[in-house]
Amino acid sequence: MNYAIIAAGEGSRLAQEGVSLPKPLVRLDGQPMIERLINIFLRCHAESISIIVNEQMTEVQQFLRSLTLPVPLNLVVRTTPSSMHSFWHLSQVLPQGKFCLTTVDTIFREDDFARYIQAFENDKESDGLWAVTPFIDDEKPLYVEVDEDMRITAFCDKAFEDAKYVSGGIYAMTSRAFTTLNRCIEQGVSRMRNFQRALVANGLNLRAYAIEKIVDVDHAADIATAEQFIQQPS
Repeated sequence: MNYAIIAAGEGSRLAQEGVSLPKPLVRLDGQPMIERLINIFLRCHAESISIIVNEQMTEVQQFLRSLTLPVPLNLVVRTTPSSMHSFWHLSQVLPQGKFCLTTVDTIFREDDFARYIQAFENDKESDGLWAVTPFIDDEKPLYVEVDEDMRITAFCDKAFEDAKYVSGGIYAMTSRAFTTLNRCIEQGVSRMRNFQRALVANGLNLRAYAIEKIVDVDHAADIATAEQFIQQPS
């Protein structure tokens, strides 16, 4: 399995609230968030890890370049207008086949993630397996509509009747998704959620995998909350 991390945001809210470190280097359970993700990926049989950071994050760039990993680390340094554009730049270095993409501030328990990855590795039919959660932590959640077989039928900005899940910000998919991604870039589409809608519109087989709780680190107060969450037994 190949893995990719979007860490190209500015982390402006954390900085405004007094957090001096760049978001990827904020420590959770004794290690920088981005290093925690890398270590989890390695324990989940990573074949390669690709990461995008913005041009201003020189401290993060130096940290990543200092790492010695047992698998290839593809570092992309690029300032982008959206996470979808960051994903497009990552797609240029990602190997063909299955991969998992996440943002650096998406926090989950390792055992939940390992089961999710195993489910996608065993899935021979789906073009993508989206991590979804009933726990709403995002300030602008993306609601995920599924059928009785957990096949994704729509992504919605607003809650709908009987809405159960929101996107957890973890996306496992095959390189078949790159065709839709390239088309979105060519057509001037922006935002990751619109790319996800395009996947459904283009007929890709996306399924949802429910994880009880996934949290984001957007504010200074979220750091302690996230640390407490990952330390709790599942």
